[in-house]
Amino acid sequence: MTRPQHQVHDFAYRIEGLTKVYGDGPAAVHALRGVDLTIPAGEIVVLLGPSGSGKSTLLNIIGGLDRGTDGKVWFGDQELSAMSDSELTRYRRDNVGFVFQFYNLMPSLTARENVELATEIAEDPMPPDEALALVGLRERIDHFPAQLSGGEQQRVAIARAVAKRPNILFCDEPTGALDSVTGRAVLKTLKDVNETLGSTVMIVTHAAATAGMAHRVIYFADGGISRIEENATRLTPDEIEW
Repeated sequence: MTRPQHQVHDFAYRIEGLTKVYGDGPAAVHALRGVDLTIPAGEIVVLLGPSGSGKSTLLNIIGGLDRGTDGKVWFGDQELSAMSDSELTRYRRDNVGFVFQFYNLMPSLTARENVELATEIAEDPMPPDEALALVGLRERIDHFPAQLSGGEQQRVAIARAVAKRPNILFCDEPTGALDSVTGRAVLKTLKDVNETLGSTVMIVTHAAATAGMAHRVIYFADGGISRIEENATRLTPDEIEW
């Protein structure tokens, strides 16, 4: 299984002076305060920090869902911060997969049909059955969301995202609604996606223990990066304490 090589750079993103301000005047909220960051390609990157620290705002901007107030963002040699709305839509379609805390599955569609929603708009998608097998749901492809556990529904959501063969997989609190057993199963799925497809996996979470499985951990505080750590030795999902 190979994924299309949309970019050949050794970094996924390069960010310079990125700010995000909501509102004006004294009531303005500074969600990001001049962030400078380079994110290597092909890594699992965990973004940690309290609510309001800026980590989800950063994810939304580099994912093409929002725009910064100032600063520049590059994906490879493409400057996201200079793209039009239609160019950002194409960027999301061709390069990015999203996984959120709540699964956003269509309840009237089977697991296979939910994944097919994504493959219909992708350039070179993998077959839905193959995507579901990758996340360990080969035997559940004809089940509806109501017939699946929470962890299985989240893995369907991951399969839907990875069926596009994305360069980048963004995960915003992907285990926030799960217990320890199903949470570890989801993290193992994300690890498998990183290793099998070579996708850069970025995980926003409050669960500090998740940092142990990452190549790189970025700590956020007050709209900025407080520190970055690299793990010389990484934990397996089964070794993570819940």
